[in-house]
Amino acid sequence: MSERWLLMEQVKDIKVFDYFETLKYIQKLKEEYPFLCLESIGKSVLGRDIFSLRIGRAKEYVLFAAAFHGSEYITNALMLTFCHELCLAIANDDNIEGLNVRRAMYGRGLIIVPLINPDGCEISIHGKSGCLGNFPFINRISNGDLVHFNANARGVDINHNFNAFWEPLRELERKNQIYGPAKTRFGGYFPESEPETIALCNLCRKTNIRHAVAFHSQGEVIYAPEGDNPPKRSEKMAEIMAASSGYIIDKPEGLAVGGGFKDWFVKEFNRPAFTVEVGLGENPLPQSDYFTIYRRIREMLMLTAIM
Repeated sequence: MSERWLLMEQVKDIKVFDYFETLKYIQKLKEEYPFLCLESIGKSVLGRDIFSLRIGRAKEYVLFAAAFHGSEYITNALMLTFCHELCLAIANDDNIEGLNVRRAMYGRGLIIVPLINPDGCEISIHGKSGCLGNFPFINRISNGDLVHFNANARGVDINHNFNAFWEPLRELERKNQIYGPAKTRFGGYFPESEPETIALCNLCRKTNIRHAVAFHSQGEVIYAPEGDNPPKRSEKMAEIMAASSGYIIDKPEGLAVGGGFKDWFVKEFNRPAFTVEVGLGENPLPQSDYFTIYRRIREMLMLTAIM
């Protein structure tokens, strides 16, 4: 078995990839691969760092972002594994899915933000101890259900907090009796009210991003830009992503429409952006699903990173 597959077996054996394990992992990556650029792009409500991992130097970058929702923390592990695989293949002049990574990435760049919502993930994973003193408030707004907690530590759903069709979404939230902080689906009192949202928006504003992908769970679907005039390349890219993963191209409905990173990126920059819902089941997906999910999306990740 190759070194990279041993790597994935090791990740699978970790009970869950929490903030502490993430810190250890990215620090080790930085030590092993000096060409990997590690940066904190901001801090969460509770002061946890939000890290970006940059590979390559280029005029424009592809952006992968994950773990917007607390109970979707499996996406963090998937992004860290792909980052490690890329670094390993570059260092060893090796292939991923038949592509020589060093040649494929020549002149290209990839930025991975694996853990946008570290507070929400810690709350979902560790319950009370993940709240860092905010337990009474968080326990109240979640009605005691911390396992399925998706919001940040202020009870704002990060993927409802971006400034894209935010006001229609806010009206829809009210129709669904969502008026204030909750464990999921409250988009805040105004767009970009949250430090996690601001961190990702500022990264995009200061960096030339060619296209972006937001990773969520679950559903095995790809949401592509919509409308009469989507950004160039969007349709073809979505088809390639679907063909390489076996996921279907679909359209979000109801409270999944508006306020999200994909819609904001397309609206702000008129460039392609996608939401990928990995895996099937109920969030949080079990860590035992990790290996199967990763093997299924691995080719899609590689192709999307170089398109």
